[in-house]
Amino acid sequence: MSNELKEFITFVVNTKDGDEVEMAVIDQFEFENKGYVAAAIVEGDTVSDEGCFIYRVKVGEDDFKVEKITNHIDYQRVAEAYMEMQ
Repeated sequence: MSNELKEFITFVVNTKDGDEVEMAVIDQFEFENKGYVAAAIVEGDTVSDEGCFIYRVKVGEDDFKVEKITNHIDYQRVAEAYMEMQ
C-alpha cells in the first residue's frame, strides 16, 4: 500500500552517512508530556509502508523541529507506548 504524498507534512533528516532523507509525518502523539511524530520515508511521490520512525518534535509559532531520539532505551519506551496506542 502506498500513500499519496500531498496528504502529509514532510521534513528532511540526515543519515549517519550525511545523506538527506525526506520523511512524511504519519501520526502525532504525546508521551510523558512531550510531543512526538511517527514518520515514514518518502520514495518519489509516495510514502513507504516499510517502517515507522519515531522523532521528538518541538513546535514553534510558525514551524516545528524534529529531533532524533539518541538514547536507545528512551526510543524503545516511546516506540512501545506508541504501539500500545494503535
